[in-house]
Amino acid sequence: MANKKKKKSSNVKNTNSQNVNVDAVEETTKEVSNQSNDNVSNATTKQKTQKKENQPKQKPKKVKEKTTPKLIKKVKETTSELKKVTWPTAGTVVKKTGVVLTFVIVFGLVLFGIDRLLAWLFELLTTSIA
Repeated sequence: MANKKKKKSSNVKNTNSQNVNVDAVEETTKEVSNQSNDNVSNATTKQKTQKKENQPKQKPKKVKEKTTPKLIKKVKETTSELKKVTWPTAGTVVKKTGVVLTFVIVFGLVLFGIDRLLAWLFELLTTSIA
């Protein structure tokens, strides 16, 4: 009986070592297959780049645009841009218009005064010479 126990334990030892060996073989097989896959993918990318380099450069093909009249296209672009605008309120528009009109009137009066002054001086010069 002691011999049977020894044989069983030796069988167990053998199977464990075989399992370990099988695992090691599987790992190395996976590593080799991964390396070969990397080599294949590198080779295919090299082939693709070589094919691209060997091909003569071609002019890019012109893409035909839709035949929409220019006026309709312009109107659509304008309306889309006008939707993005932030419009001022009516009160703001009235105030700013008043400021502009006041400035124009004041500046007009200043120019009118300068023009009258220069006309009077020119008249004095022309009458004194004659």
